[in-house]
Amino acid sequence: MKLLNETDFTLQNVEISDRNSEESKVNTQQLAKLRATVPEMHRVRHIHFVGIGGAGMGGIAEVLANEGYEISGSDLLPNAVTEQLIELGAKIYFNHRPENVANACVVVVSTAIAADNPEIIAAREARIPVIRRAEMLAELMRFRHGIAIAGTHGKTTTTAMIASIYAQAGLDPTFINGGLVKAAGVHARLGTSRYLIAEADESDASFLHLQPLVAVITNIEADHMETYDGDFEKLKQTFISFLHNLPFYGRAILCIDDPLVRSLLPQIGRYITTYGFSDDADVRIKSYEQRGNQGFFTVARENRTDLAFILNAPGRHNALNATAAIAVATEEGIDYSALLTALEKFQGTGRRFDFLGNFPLAEVNDKKGSVMLVDDYGHHPTEVNATIKGSKRRMAR
Repeated sequence: MKLLNETDFTLQNVEISDRNSEESKVNTQQLAKLRATVPEMHRVRHIHFVGIGGAGMGGIAEVLANEGYEISGSDLLPNAVTEQLIELGAKIYFNHRPENVANACVVVVSTAIAADNPEIIAAREARIPVIRRAEMLAELMRFRHGIAIAGTHGKTTTTAMIASIYAQAGLDPTFINGGLVKAAGVHARLGTSRYLIAEADESDASFLHLQPLVAVITNIEADHMETYDGDFEKLKQTFISFLHNLPFYGRAILCIDDPLVRSLLPQIGRYITTYGFSDDADVRIKSYEQRGNQGFFTVARENRTDLAFILNAPGRHNALNATAAIAVATEEGIDYSALLTALEKFQGTGRRFDFLGNFPLAEVNDKKGSVMLVDDYGHHPTEVNATIKGSKRRMAR
């Protein structure tokens, strides 16, 4: 099996090196040491994923494959995620049949999979444990220094930024993201350190399974309300419960610019670091200017020197995402040079203001023009608004 760790999440430029170069190979003794220090799941060797082609499911499967578990899974169509897993030695079925779960020790299911799926029925009849994606993520996090990023918007990008900073600082984290981390070329990667950085999904409230040491909440808005019976108060209380999964010595990193997040502060009985543009933020953005596709901003922290950053991503919303990452890294004592380099070289995530190119238009009245094509996953009105604002600022330069 080809280990994902054989490629180096290069520290100087936060890029994956050429897979064929000797410099890209990680010390195999480090990997062996990591496997020895992370306890294996008792009696579990073969893990089957139903809906394995999803980014979140595939990311967990990828890390487990690199930890040495036998991985199989099913989905309806092949995609980049399934292709990567096949390269790692996973057995992928492009159908849903009862026999696919034969010999599995545990079956992991995506929230998109119905309870009457034939593989789930077969697993239950065979008394094979059937668990949700977040339960497996929680198991991976249990023996590591977990950093979980939640929120209605921005969590995928923020997760990628934190992973990039930790890699730049030489901390070689494991990360599991809901989107492609462009610098790594993957959604997930097994690192050799104790750090696990993961996107936490509130869409089905399954993030309540997680018990990280650091938790980030970027914002809270009405989304996936079917999970919460249309009750917004229930949604807010679920976020509070998520934060109270932190140990008493853990820390919550919260965007104080978001009025709903701010309203939760009196109810949170954990250490808190706030961030944002607000004057009372612990990690405060003092100034912001966008020039083309880059953001230039200064961060102020109480009784500390102000820090200036160049972020290779447009928009005030991305400056907020970066400041969340800065707040997390500050807790770990990561030095300014690593922060600066990682954010300036940040390559973004797949389908988050993903620039595809400029394309010429047909001449009209002897005038030439072009159109800039961007692929963006944003579908919530707030996300669409942030993308449009960032685009306008970019085009104004």
